[in-house]
Amino acid sequence: MPTGDLETRAERLREVLETPRRTFIPLPDTQVIERPGWLQLITPSLRQGGLNEVAYSALDEKEADAVIDETLEQYRRLGLRFRWTVGPDCRPADLAERLERRGLRRNETLGMIRGTSVPASPEGDITVEQVDEHTVEEYSRTMAEGWEMDPEPITAFNRMVLTHPGRCHELFLARYRGMPAGTSGLVTFERSVYLLGGVVLPAFRGRGLYRALVTARLGYAAGRGIPFATVHSRASTSGPLLERFGFETLCRFPIFTND
Repeated sequence: MPTGDLETRAERLREVLETPRRTFIPLPDTQVIERPGWLQLITPSLRQGGLNEVAYSALDEKEADAVIDETLEQYRRLGLRFRWTVGPDCRPADLAERLERRGLRRNETLGMIRGTSVPASPEGDITVEQVDEHTVEEYSRTMAEGWEMDPEPITAFNRMVLTHPGRCHELFLARYRGMPAGTSGLVTFERSVYLLGGVVLPAFRGRGLYRALVTARLGYAAGRGIPFATVHSRASTSGPLLERFGFETLCRFPIFTND
């Protein structure tokens, strides 16, 4: 894989772990709680997920249990689905075990990177298009169905994404024979794009739609001179697919959820 201006493994690892922490666009009710060693989002209007997470936590070992319990209680009190990412740079060393003991569900995650290129466009029955104001509702319904979420708040959020000043998010809708079948997104940074939100509806899986969504986003990045794509993928689902698509796994870490 070409390294471009990310010459060392440490530089690539920072791009995989640290840069994606700034992918969020806050809603009016989003609380961004940030201090040294801590980045957390709370968004009461998105009860089923999104903008509710602990993205980074480097805690003092003696204070960790109290901070964990307080944080979990915040989300429980508001009735929010959330996630807690425990990357290799999080602390204390047994943070994952402490969260697991409190009943959170552990999902093994791969931090991955690859160079961008101009891949072949999908052929035949598959098309992938960038979403605009005319297709955002169709995209949002498809996304909500794939993730089993209420489409109304997702639609409102996606409309905001498309009109946000200094927009760096792009949304992609995949169709199979003209029917909406899958969705994904990306966030653009100086040296990389971060891929997120890829989902294919069950009725259309196994037809190459996931690959088409990946290659469309790689092509988007390559066309703008952005040399790398990064992703956090589930080790049990998308991770093996992305490895076959040329992504290199730089690290492995758990993400915890309360569902």
